[in-house]
Amino acid sequence: MNLQEINSIISKINNKVFSPIYFFMGEETHYIDLFTEMLEELVLNEDEKSFNQTILYGKDTTIDEVVSVCKRYPMMSKFQLVILKEAQDLSLKINELDNYANNPMHSTILVVNYKYKSLDKRKKIYKSIKKFGVVFESKKMYENQVSDWISNQLRQTNYSIDFKASQMLVEYLGNDLKMISNQIDKLKLLNPENNKITPELIEKNIGISKDYNVFELRKAIGSGNKEKALLIGKYFSNNSKSYPVPYVLGSLFSFFIQIFQLHSLKNKSENNISLTLGINRFFVNEYVNASNLYSMKKISKIISLIKDVDLKSKGLGSNSNTHSNLLNQLIVQIMS
Repeated sequence: MNLQEINSIISKINNKVFSPIYFFMGEETHYIDLFTEMLEELVLNEDEKSFNQTILYGKDTTIDEVVSVCKRYPMMSKFQLVILKEAQDLSLKINELDNYANNPMHSTILVVNYKYKSLDKRKKIYKSIKKFGVVFESKKMYENQVSDWISNQLRQTNYSIDFKASQMLVEYLGNDLKMISNQIDKLKLLNPENNKITPELIEKNIGISKDYNVFELRKAIGSGNKEKALLIGKYFSNNSKSYPVPYVLGSLFSFFIQIFQLHSLKNKSENNISLTLGINRFFVNEYVNASNLYSMKKISKIISLIKDVDLKSKGLGSNSNTHSNLLNQLIVQIMS
């Protein structure tokens, strides 16, 4: 995701430098909604909206109707705003927008929300919209990039966050920027001391444990702290709805695959390890220490163990009496 492009769009909207067409598309809906809400707030004042703002929905309209509305002139306003939501429901007909895109009304601002899909950049419609308007593709962010995104978002409003706290949010919410943004807004409203988001604040108000999470489990295993690893494993077993076995196994599998990759690197500089393994630099020393404890041969055995436990967790070769102990049994085997 291009943050420079995002900041440019935000800056222009805030300065009321509008384009006649905005086509927001892609898997990540956070910025599609954010840009649309900004335009809805800033293009027209409240008095102008009554006659000059139209919201259409893909499943309830046609491209002909959209174009017809766009060709109207504003009433007692410089612009009219037309927002087409859920435009992906018109994906089979979206190319019919091409003629209008080639000759748009400059007194109309058309905003198209095309979620979970993207236009083919080779198509005429894409090139036509780009000629006069803005096309933004909102791609899903990789999870190893989300922590930096959280810090950047908070920094813009004079807040800061502990790295551990940001990792707690990533573990709990993944790379869903909209959900993360909502939780950040909730935490900011609590007026944290010194405008700092801490693990304690998150634990108290969102319910994510700062001590019992997959990052702490991997850290404990990677540092050889069996006692702490088993405590976390027991916590997971007692809270299996929040920490299902397949989820924890997936995290451990990724962790050991990355350590295996680390062993094979010739260039073991901090920067190269971070880039090659796709991890934040904050974690590099943890991975290096883990690689000293777990050889490639040992990791190969661990990968087999994880796969075996995964099968057992799905009911193959295991019974309900032992199911809850699978994770701690695995931890013991890994650290033996």
